[in-house]
Amino acid sequence: MRGLVAFAAFLLLAGPAGAQHQHQHGSPAAATPDAFTATPAFGRDGTLWLVRSMADRIVVARSSDLGKTFSEPVAVTPEPMNLDWGPDARARIVVDPNGGLVVTFAIFQDRNFNGRAFYSRSKDNGASFSRPAPITADTTSQRFETAAVDPATGRVFAAWLDKRNGPKARAAGKPYPGAALAYAWEDGEAGFGPTSIALDNTCECCRLGIAFAGPGKPAVVFRNIFPGSVRDHGVVTFKDEKTPGPVRRVSADEWKIEACPHHGPSIAILPDGSYHVAWFTDGSARKGLFYARADNGDTPFGAPRALSTQKRQPARPYLLANGTALHLVWKEFDGNKSTVRWQVSHDSGRTWTDPRTVADTEDASDHPLLIAHAGRAYLSWLTKADGYRLIPLEDQP
Repeated sequence: MRGLVAFAAFLLLAGPAGAQHQHQHGSPAAATPDAFTATPAFGRDGTLWLVRSMADRIVVARSSDLGKTFSEPVAVTPEPMNLDWGPDARARIVVDPNGGLVVTFAIFQDRNFNGRAFYSRSKDNGASFSRPAPITADTTSQRFETAAVDPATGRVFAAWLDKRNGPKARAAGKPYPGAALAYAWEDGEAGFGPTSIALDNTCECCRLGIAFAGPGKPAVVFRNIFPGSVRDHGVVTFKDEKTPGPVRRVSADEWKIEACPHHGPSIAILPDGSYHVAWFTDGSARKGLFYARADNGDTPFGAPRALSTQKRQPARPYLLANGTALHLVWKEFDGNKSTVRWQVSHDSGRTWTDPRTVADTEDASDHPLLIAHAGRAYLSWLTKADGYRLIPLEDQP
């Protein structure tokens, strides 16, 4: 019981992460905000793993009863670290086919928001974790790392925003806006292999989304910098593990901004090969939260569909493909209460159920996330008032 109480305490008492900060240019504030995130992953045996970022450490706990109780948390970081507390930053956890756990996270290296991405692995079912090691040898800056397991091959794929090419370009007298989309594959259990750059000049401060279009073919959605400093979204689908394809623009929102929105997209790919993306924009062509689909990886995305009205301040969309069902959640805020709204589609995103409120809170909260196991989809949500909740979504065709 003592372990359960300790874990519940840190779920409830960790301070909010300043999640509404829109820009991080210049120097951090004197008082660094604590992170307030919880990222889940299911093992094949139904174990729910949860990774949490505290002020200066990363911990993992497990639940065998769908989040009702948790084990004593296990430290991933043996010493305090200057963790990345950005609004779109979070520690992440994935479970490989052998039950191995891989945790990724990032730190700030200096007061100019240059980051460093790390990973740690557990080979003993979460009893202990290896000492965190950098994902890449380059020390320039990496942020917003995310990892995913290729469901066909079991290999762990990581992608992040990387600034190594900026100094080289500027030294040659060339402009270099933004960052680059970088990636690496885990090389067995020894670590991640060589880093490659998939694309230069992406937006530098938004989370990435990853789905798989086939074996060795990750599809990454990200906020790109199109000509004229237009920061709209694009998708890169790999032709194979080493060959990223061209950028496919999701929508021409025409958000021209010389800053970073800190508000990344989400992607899902259904078994029929259709692509689905949800995102936020404040462009001149459209403003708010939107969703669009494409029949496959080669066809253009269709017309964006608004998910809510601006007066409800919709934000933080997340998509999940669960078999042939496609789930979509996002947050809304009425000035006093944050709610999580949910829709589901059973015809490849062509039609959707009416939006339903599935959770709410009147205090600080993390982004809403989706996760699935044994055919059931769940909302994963951490709030300051209620702690961590795993909420089953009652699927209504």
